[in-house]
Amino acid sequence: MSYQVLARKWRPKVFQDVVGQEHVLRALTNALDRNQVHHAFLFTGTRGVGKTTIARILAKALNCEQGVGANPCGACAACREIDEGRFVDLIEVDAASRTKVEDTRELLENVQYAPARGRYKVYLIDEVHMLSGHSFNALLKTLEEPPPHVKFLLATTDPQRLPVTILSRCLQFNLKRLSPERIREHLAHILDSEQVTYEAPALACIARGAEGSVRDALSLLDQAIAYGGGRVDEADVRAMLGAIEQDEVTALVQALAEGDAAGLLAAVQGLLERSADFNGVLNELLTLLYRIALAQVVPDAIDDSLGDREGVTRLAGTLSQEDVQLYYQIGLLGRRDMALGPDPHLAFEMLMLRMLAFRPAAVSSSSEGPPPLKEAARRPGAPPAPRPRPASATGAPPPSAVPEGDEPAAGRDAGPGDTDAWAALVDQLGLNGLALQLARHCALKHVSPERDRVQLWLSSAHKHLHNKEREQRIERALQAHYGTHVALELTVGEGTVDTPASVERRRQALKEQSAHEAVDQDANIKALKETFNARIVPDSIQPND
Repeated sequence: MSYQVLARKWRPKVFQDVVGQEHVLRALTNALDRNQVHHAFLFTGTRGVGKTTIARILAKALNCEQGVGANPCGACAACREIDEGRFVDLIEVDAASRTKVEDTRELLENVQYAPARGRYKVYLIDEVHMLSGHSFNALLKTLEEPPPHVKFLLATTDPQRLPVTILSRCLQFNLKRLSPERIREHLAHILDSEQVTYEAPALACIARGAEGSVRDALSLLDQAIAYGGGRVDEADVRAMLGAIEQDEVTALVQALAEGDAAGLLAAVQGLLERSADFNGVLNELLTLLYRIALAQVVPDAIDDSLGDREGVTRLAGTLSQEDVQLYYQIGLLGRRDMALGPDPHLAFEMLMLRMLAFRPAAVSSSSEGPPPLKEAARRPGAPPAPRPRPASATGAPPPSAVPEGDEPAAGRDAGPGDTDAWAALVDQLGLNGLALQLARHCALKHVSPERDRVQLWLSSAHKHLHNKEREQRIERALQAHYGTHVALELTVGEGTVDTPASVERRRQALKEQSAHEAVDQDANIKALKETFNARIVPDSIQPND
């Protein structure tokens, strides 16, 4: 007996076997059980989501010898012949090959005659949007008032091309793309039934490659079984699809988190040497950033279906939420520009450099070069303000310029005067991501004389920033800075005290207030407002950094 491909072998024969599309199945089963079946149905959706499959099951439900109902027996002559594609009263037409009006008229000549075998004569017209305008006109009258023994089942991937007169005469059902998770579960069920060994990440890779199509997923699964010699392994599937390893995408994000430009370019070069599809790499990168963002907000929502949960959790603790959102937005916008670059490799490399260049100033304190600056507020016609020297997020000198003695005093409890010193020290620690944010929202409470014990205080309003891993990163940074073992004690409590973050917010608020006052009092701007009835957009005013 010849081999039957999985897409045909596992094609659903009853409504219960259809994967997804519950909104369509519910309407059809209710109509069949109540014997209130419309005379024309239109099934729309992308390839491989079940349009013709559901139409054939509906034809069986209408012609089953056991009676009209949502559960055809599958054993009677009518059900078997429909499954085998030889039922005389199921007329399947490929509209793409019969577009002429003469073909449509020939098809409709036999509509008036009663079914030869079944209860209903069913016309299944696939890719109906390919019919010509004259063909639609020829079909219109029959579609509106067909004989009682005729049902029309139309299917299309492009409903926008159908005349509104056709749409208005049909019950329309829009079949949805299936999620990768739903496809992965279906593939696992099939392989378990076929007794084929598989790795879960391999199925996730196939499910993503199918892009919502069950038929495409089963075709890829057939190919993967053949490629792997009877098993479905992740490495084989990625090699077959030209996909990259998850660790390679993780390495890109890790280099971004560390501000490591050399490491980032080396990772991209490695992908080039493996002839990677950079459009696919970008899709994988966006998927990883989405999972990182999800882990930062709802950690329990991250499963290990891709085998990367540990790496995602680690990166979620390294990157700030703002960074992740920024990288995702740059990557998303960069997808449309990939085709405009000299070649995909250079376009992708430039996209990675763009992510690195536009990191927020507070995060890029550990990388080389000045942080990005906002454009200064100035009067219309005035020359641009001179570019200031790079400064830390608190307004202190760059870390290299902070005097050695300008640190929190040791051997006593810290006072309000040590806030600036603690802020300067934080800038020297080389922290980034959420660990930096945690340190900036802490107040220094005590430093021991030997500088081997540091006590910090964190307001309960910012306790969401705290976890053990970030606290340990701050402790290791202090040890590297002082060159000795440091025991860090971090206490969370009620109340408010000055922290580097709160001081910076006040300074920024004062700068913004001064900028608004300077603009409001400017004589030129006053003249513009009076002459042209102009108004100032408040958010457009930015203070000089």
